Amino acid sequence: MERWLPPDNMTGQMLRFDFREGGSYRMRLVYADPGQGKSAEEYDEVEVRLTRLEEGQRIEQEVVFESQDPAFSGVMRMTWIFQPAGKGTQVTVRAENVPEGVRSEDHQVAMNSSLEKLAKYVEGSIRRGGGGYEER
Repeated sequence: MERWLPPDNMTGQMLRFDFREGGSYRMRLVYADPGQGKSAEEYDEVEVRLTRLEEGQRIEQEVVFESQDPAFSGVMRMTWIFQPAGKGTQVTVRAENVPEGVRSEDHQVAMNSSLEKLAKYVEGSIRRGGGGYEER
């Protein structure tokens, strides 16, 4: 996840990892250009609770953003859906309750970047049959 989840302008550091239903992980996303962070000047930090896991089909999670600015804090719900697509897998991500300070266009670019990196990461063993991001 450290390799593919952070968008192009960031790197990731897993601080804690307990990937099971009811578990959680904590990740620090470090900006290439400091000064953009919401948790601190150079990074964003998120606490992710895994609320539902269906092996090979779905991951539902609550992403807790940490920021002193209320426009960038809150709990976003994300659902990752995996569906067979030809010889590969289509991955779709749905986000709900995105903090109001996060511009929809920026979030879409970031999530599409993560999906593209995921596709490259698994290329060779799983072919991506498309995918997308939607915000609600």
